[in-house]
Amino acid sequence: MMASSVRLHCIGYLCEVYSAVTMFKLLTLVVCLSTIAIEIQAAPEESQYTTKYDNINLDEILSNERLFKSYFSCLMGGKCTPDGQMLRDVLPDALETGCSKCSDKQKAGTEKVFKFLMEKKPAEYTELEKKYDPKGIYKAKYEAEVKKIGVEV
Repeated sequence: MMASSVRLHCIGYLCEVYSAVTMFKLLTLVVCLSTIAIEIQAAPEESQYTTKYDNINLDEILSNERLFKSYFSCLMGGKCTPDGQMLRDVLPDALETGCSKCSDKQKAGTEKVFKFLMEKKPAEYTELEKKYDPKGIYKAKYEAEVKKIGVEV
């Protein structure tokens, strides 16, 4: 009788230990999931485009026909450099939101490139316009801003 009582006591103890380990694992999982949920909730939405490529020399690209053609080809759907791909990815959103996520440097660069295209590369500008603004929505939306930078529409 004593042996079976000890055996039952041991089994009960093992069940308690197993339950404690299981409970600890469950508690750890809950804490981890809660932490992840808090991090996701606290993570800010992308309020600005990356500034990783803000130091690219736009004058060099615009004055070098080979570089210009490379970026133009990328925007039209061709092969891209990493910075060209980023530009192609954010361009539709930037047009739609009025560049609201652009840094000041990106806004200044946008004006510079836009003015260059309108004045020096009107054929390429027209191609880009057909691709990114086929209905003329953005052309009408930004007409006043274009005039402010001294470009006739």
